[in-house]
Amino acid sequence: MSNLLDKYLFQALDAYPYDLEEAVESLNYALSYDQNNATALGLMGEIYAEQLKNYEAAKEYYQKALAADIFAVNIYPKYINVLLWNEDYAEAEKLIDYALTVKGTDKGILYVKKAIYFEQKRAYKKALKCLKLAKSYAYNNYFINDLKEEETRIKDKMPKKKKDKKKGASSKKSKKHKNNKNE
Repeated sequence: MSNLLDKYLFQALDAYPYDLEEAVESLNYALSYDQNNATALGLMGEIYAEQLKNYEAAKEYYQKALAADIFAVNIYPKYINVLLWNEDYAEAEKLIDYALTVKGTDKGILYVKKAIYFEQKRAYKKALKCLKLAKSYAYNNYFINDLKEEETRIKDKMPKKKKDKKKGASSKKSKKHKNNKNE
């Protein structure tokens, strides 16, 4: 049975995202052999989230996948995305914090997710701190460049500091004073 399960999983992975019909059909066959297969459940969650935008169904599939295999480390970032897209912020925060404790998860990516969480909550300074932590887990230049882009985007959203009004007012007075002398 494992050979058939693997066959259908590979067919689904090969078909996704280019042939959704074949991917879903293969996943349904795979799940008929093992309804708790974390890979099949995770890919089904991905289809519901990214292709169908049905976040509630995606959440159910991701929950089942992690219940079947808590160490399915590739599920965490995708599930967190769904929670953020669906504005389930409390759940997202809990899952991020938990995922950071799971051995083998990509801590850099998880800290980026946490930064996005804080960005969506408009806690920009906390978001920047998370990006700094993500950088400490970055092991390639492409990821570091992505982090710089994230940082720039968040900094652009931060409220600009107001300049000292007294300084501006005094310069206006001095200009008026000079104009009055010239008259």
